[in-house]
Formats: sequence, C-alpha cells, structure tokens
Amino acid sequence: MKFFVIADELTVLGFRMVGVSGQIVSTREEAEEAVKEAIENRDLGIILITEKTASMIRDLVENLFYTTAFPLILEIPDRDGPVPGRGSIRDIAKNAVGLSI
Repeated sequence: MKFFVIADELTVLGFRMVGVSGQIVSTREEAEEAVKEAIENRDLGIILITEKTASMIRDLVENLFYTTAFPLILEIPDRDGPVPGRGSIRDIAKNAVGLSI
C-alpha cells in the first residue's frame, strides 16, 4: 500500500524527501485531475491532500469521502497549519463512527 500526496509545491517536496510521491497542483482543474488519476491507481492505499487543495474541489472530495472505500483520502494541514474552523480527524471519526477515539 502506497501513499500519494496532492498539494502545493513545498508540501509535495517535503513528502518526496521521505519517499512519498505526489502531484503538485495550483489550480482547481489540476487538483481535480490529480485526484481522479490517483483514485484510479490501484497501487495507492492512502491519498493525502492538503486542506487548502481540498477546498478547491470540496464537492469532489466529499463525494469520494463518502462513496470510495479505497484508497483512503485524508485531508492534512499544509505548512501554514490547519484551516480555522475545520474539525480534527478525531472529530470526523467520532461523527462517522459514533465513538470517541
């Protein structure tokens, strides 16, 4: 199972330093295309996408989050930190599963 990151240039370069491949995106169209290609890649187990990148394609990300079991799509903060007002992974899991972890 491989990881793949879809994000801005600095985030992707940081992940490449630890062996995670990725796609640099800066527009909505690039982000949408990168996510669609990554979903089709059977070698990928987890797709990491920054919150800012995901916000450009929110409808697509939310649709995939609820309809696609594999690969797992996780939103992560970028170098500027989490987007204010976004729930934490813990909050999202609690709402989805009904249990606090």
